[in-house]
Amino acid sequence: MPDQEHTASLKLFVVLSKAYKTIMDQAIKDMKQRGLSPSEFTILEVLYNKGRIPLQQIGDKILITSGSVTYNIDKLVQKGLIRRVPCEQDRRVIYAEITVEGNELFERIFPDHAEFVHSKLGGLNYEEKLQAIELLKRLGKGAESS
Repeated sequence: MPDQEHTASLKLFVVLSKAYKTIMDQAIKDMKQRGLSPSEFTILEVLYNKGRIPLQQIGDKILITSGSVTYNIDKLVQKGLIRRVPCEQDRRVIYAEITVEGNELFERIFPDHAEFVHSKLGGLNYEEKLQAIELLKRLGKGAESS
């Protein structure tokens, strides 16, 4: 029979999973209502905030597979929201870069999406959110090292 600490770990796992699923499901629905899949939205967000990035690095930044990155990059290129830019120094490297249209779209939709996410996290006050950030970072780092 598990002791109290094991029971608490299992309970935390379930509660964390349910909270993540509930919030993420609603965030995904909001992204789709703005005309983008979650992967397209997050790729656009990375390029908006970071600028030009090698295609190979995008998957690491948003935690999707390279095949999925290629598929979503293709879709965003077709929509005119990003472009591929060959590296002049290394022919093997291709960059993704947000277009003017992509920039304008993101500037139009992101503030409302950010407000939507903020409204879904209203169960915690500012100080509690800062505490949760620190605790979850420690939880993630602890899981990586064990």
